[in-house]
Amino acid sequence: MEVLREKVEEEEAAEREEAAERAEWAEKMERMMKTAEVSKEESILTQDELQDLEKKLTAIEIPTPAEYSIINKALIDVTKLPASYTSNSPKEEHLLQVADNFSRQYSHLCPDRVPLFLHPLNECNVPKFVSTTLRPTLMPYPELYNWDTCAQFVSDFLTMVPLVDPLKPPTHLYSSTTVLKCQKGNCFDFSTLLCSMLIGSGYDAYCVNGYGSLDLCLMDLTREVCPLTIKAKETVQKKEKAMPKKYAVKPPRDLTSKFEQEQEFKRLLEIKNKEEKQRREEEERLLEEEKAKPDPLHGLRVHAWVLVLAGKREVPESFFIDPLTARSYSTKDDHFLGIESLWNHKNYWINMQDCWNCCKDLVFDLGDPVRWEYMLLGTDKPHLSLTEEDDEGLDDDDDVDDLAKEEEEKSFDMPPSWVTQIEITPEEFETRCPNGKKVIQYKKAQLEKWSPYLNSNGLVCRLTIYEDIQCTKVLEVKEWYQNREDMLELKHINKITGLNVDYFKPGHPQALRVHSYKTMLPEMDRVMEFYEMIRVDGLIKREETPMTMTECYQGRSDFLSYRHINFGPRVKKLTQNSAESNPRPMVKITERFFRNPAKPADEDVAERVFLILEERIQLRYHCRDDYITASKREFLRRTEVDSKGNKIIMTPDMCISFEVEPMEHTKKLLYQYETLIQLKNEEKLSRHQAWESELEVLEILKLREEEEEAHTLSISIYDTKRNEKSKEYREAMERVLHEEHLRQVEAQLDYLAPFLAQLPPGEKLTRWQAVRLKDECLSDFKQRLIDKANLIQARFEKETQELQKKQQWYQENQVTLTAEDEDLYLSYCSQAMFRIRILEQRLNRHKELAPLKYLALEEKLYKDPRLVDFVKVFL
Repeated sequence: MEVLREKVEEEEAAEREEAAERAEWAEKMERMMKTAEVSKEESILTQDELQDLEKKLTAIEIPTPAEYSIINKALIDVTKLPASYTSNSPKEEHLLQVADNFSRQYSHLCPDRVPLFLHPLNECNVPKFVSTTLRPTLMPYPELYNWDTCAQFVSDFLTMVPLVDPLKPPTHLYSSTTVLKCQKGNCFDFSTLLCSMLIGSGYDAYCVNGYGSLDLCLMDLTREVCPLTIKAKETVQKKEKAMPKKYAVKPPRDLTSKFEQEQEFKRLLEIKNKEEKQRREEEERLLEEEKAKPDPLHGLRVHAWVLVLAGKREVPESFFIDPLTARSYSTKDDHFLGIESLWNHKNYWINMQDCWNCCKDLVFDLGDPVRWEYMLLGTDKPHLSLTEEDDEGLDDDDDVDDLAKEEEEKSFDMPPSWVTQIEITPEEFETRCPNGKKVIQYKKAQLEKWSPYLNSNGLVCRLTIYEDIQCTKVLEVKEWYQNREDMLELKHINKITGLNVDYFKPGHPQALRVHSYKTMLPEMDRVMEFYEMIRVDGLIKREETPMTMTECYQGRSDFLSYRHINFGPRVKKLTQNSAESNPRPMVKITERFFRNPAKPADEDVAERVFLILEERIQLRYHCRDDYITASKREFLRRTEVDSKGNKIIMTPDMCISFEVEPMEHTKKLLYQYETLIQLKNEEKLSRHQAWESELEVLEILKLREEEEEAHTLSISIYDTKRNEKSKEYREAMERVLHEEHLRQVEAQLDYLAPFLAQLPPGEKLTRWQAVRLKDECLSDFKQRLIDKANLIQARFEKETQELQKKQQWYQENQVTLTAEDEDLYLSYCSQAMFRIRILEQRLNRHKELAPLKYLALEEKLYKDPRLVDFVKVFL
């Protein structure tokens, strides 16, 4: 009874609650009706106001999702695409059914996982399996054979379009051909194209559907360092410690105070710690500025990239490729937060591993069904090896055969790709970037790219490095050039120091390799480096300052390696002269030489100094082996006459020498005089060469100014579109060939022309005239054949008679003939027999072909449009 009472009470309470809810709902409805009536009375609009409101409402455009704006209808007509784009084959339909079944089983077993990305719609709104969208293709360009150049091309060629919903994969996955024509796509389109190219190049590549960081999904590189700014680490070679010698001189005792040393060390340590603290604080401040804001969708943003497994193409370790930026990452990188599935052109795998630690703990063994669940049995990945217990149960051959048959029955091969052949034209490969230009923003740097020949000066890439993160103050600018006639390859501009460095490829008229300068004005600080194997004089480097010039040589026959010229202040003249007519006066010339093994060390000059104003010449010779000092000489250049007017030839005090071994040989006064005369001539030569070097610098500067103003680009002879000379030459050749063809057509003579000329002009042929023309033409041709045969026969008889006469002459004079006459006779006989044999062959061939030619002409006359009607009637 108590239980029934409780049930009744509960039912009554439920009825009271329902009645209260109905009453409350009725009151709300009445209140809404009253407010609606009031608002209707208060908001009565005029006709003009209603029309204005209607115009405003019609002007509102609802934006369509960005995903559907990828296809440009002006470039691609969807209705004209192949049948594989607009429909599915029976095998593809079967594959879609298998995929749906697989998806249902997966959703049932893993209800907490997101739905699989299996068969999105293509550009024709037809569902296509993702593996069949891949079209492995090997590009015909050698530059696209390696993974890095392929990724860079895809990143440069396409424009990134973000996903409509960052939390879900796209509903459409376009073919690579459509993406290439539109030059835009999302991360899945990028990955599909790149994976197709990598598989075609022989890589074990896969498209990956997973989750990435905010910067990775939005292609944000503002917190990444530009790869072009990373300098290669220089390997420092450790110096080998020299073994202490047994009889080495002991170093002097250190008499400095240790207390003072400790105090100085403490002071330096404090300064270092203070600087280190300031540096650390500055780094922390910069890191705080660069630190990204927390992403509320972290770990949920969908992204697609490419996985390259180790093994094929000598890849030592598996790695990721982000197709949006063409950068490679380790499989343990923090930018990649998880993987849902991956696929190639043969199969589809689901990741069954936990991604709590991003992708760092994932094992990419696709043959392991515990870690990776595959969809199709026909996979080329090896299965895990069975244990000994499992092997014992499969010892019988019948069991193995049964299992193989079952797997063969269940296996399903992937249908071929529905995408047509991926093609990249030479123009597209050369243009690369959309509209020929692309800008990428990095951390404290901006990278600009252009296609070749887009800029008139040949600029293809510019890297601007900034001091701050906001990119307001420029530090350096690097510009790369291509196809320049002056062979300029790179220009490096330092905005802080004002230093410009130009780098050249081999082929410059002056063999320039590097040119460093601050201004193009002459006689200023600059450094020029040259290609040593191109210049005849062996110059490899020239440094110039307002008062000095230093040159370095290599590979010269005179073993010159170094020349340093010191200049004095230029003498001012009344008239304004150029640097060529008023050169700087030379004060000192220093020259150094390599060792000449053909000379003794005491006679082989190592350094030569011309002190021009002091009229002295200093010589230092090479040092002998196992010697620590070298011989030296100094010559004084005095006036040629003394105070009394007598001519001075040579005196002992004009040569001051230091000999390492003075007892071996003593140089006589005559030898010193000859050396002095030779040094005077070499001084003149050195001064002349230094003057030529100054003129060459002026010439190079003038040439560089002209090249910068003209900045002419070189065009290959194979580039028929840009090379005007090649284009004109080709058109001229085509015109000549066409004219030659017309001449050949005109050269075919009309066999009836001589006979038609006998008739009155403009008169129509009669039947009798047509038959007469045919007979006359045939009889004339027959007579020509007979005449030709008679001509060949006459020449044959003539050659035979002359040979008989020559043989009769030989029989009569055989006894008196010399050896030379016999040789001449034999030679004549040989030539005569050759001519007779040729004439005999021609005569026989003419007899065989003459009837055939006659019949061929008769057939032509029967088929001639001018005679065909009359001849048929006559026949």
